[in-house]
Amino acid sequence: MANRKIGIVVGSIRKKAYTGMVADYLMQQTPSGYDFERIFIADLPIYNQDYDKEGLPGSYKPFREKIKALDAVIFITPEHNRSIPAALKNALDVGSRPYGQNVWDGKPAMIISSSISGLSGFGANHHLRQVLTFLNMPTLQQPEVYLANIQECFDENGVLINESYGQFIQSALHAYLTFANKLIG
Repeated sequence: MANRKIGIVVGSIRKKAYTGMVADYLMQQTPSGYDFERIFIADLPIYNQDYDKEGLPGSYKPFREKIKALDAVIFITPEHNRSIPAALKNALDVGSRPYGQNVWDGKPAMIISSSISGLSGFGANHHLRQVLTFLNMPTLQQPEVYLANIQECFDENGVLINESYGQFIQSALHAYLTFANKLIG
């Protein structure tokens, strides 16, 4: 049997984003039987419905094909103004349009949110859940993954130094893969 393909979409497009560091940590934890792939979203022009009639930006088609080929998706997002970053919302829009051609449809999802405060991306996490519900992406409910004070969890090289966070992320990943496998079949 072929390995399951799990995409990791990072909501921040900042070069040294903490959410990117979490993604790198997850990539290092890839269990056998899975292929984890980081899906980059920074080069996607803002979605405009006119593109569907007048011609798509060059990055749209490969992005949609990449998402379509995945078995499941992990979203790692910071919180921007109590919601998800614009780049992440745009990627969700690009993949779900034109209406009726949603490449996210049915893919099991997991959300990891973080912030540099104690609120741990709570608003972003729940706003993303709302969007994923509409996109028909069954989302892991428990454990909820909120990473507070994320700036204290990595060293200057982006290496996770907070062991309890590492253990929690690994435990959540195991729960997610169990959940996703039941849905993938």
